[in-house]
Amino acid sequence: MTGRRPPERWQRSEAAIRAVQVAFDVEEGVITAVRKAAFESGLSTSDQVRVVLGLPVIRQPKRPRLTVSLSPDDYAELAARYGLAVEDKLAIKEQVIADLIRFSESGEAAGAAAVKPLRTPPPLLIEPAPPSPRRGKRG
Repeated sequence: MTGRRPPERWQRSEAAIRAVQVAFDVEEGVITAVRKAAFESGLSTSDQVRVVLGLPVIRQPKRPRLTVSLSPDDYAELAARYGLAVEDKLAIKEQVIADLIRFSESGEAAGAAAVKPLRTPPPLLIEPAPPSPRRGKRG
């Protein structure tokens, strides 16, 4: 490796590259409060956590976007729904965007909590855990 410095635009990202993402396991009420405050402030949840902690927040212009993880099975289901080839992910994405736009314009978004998903997942089959041998004993 040579002693050359990286380009200036890379140097500005150096601190961000060294940053470590930290996850916090907290109650649903805490998550909801942070998400609500972030939404009302026009911040990401990550930036809202920084505000709560009194850390600096760099307001960089961000593309407004929604994200979702889609499995190969999800793509197959969406392709069938839209009458597209499963390999045509761009066309599927365009149809999803159209569905999201229709959702936002339809008034359904106001009652989103009551909206049922188009596909319901199969019920989880969870067997109860065996009782702990220490349960009920105090030392």
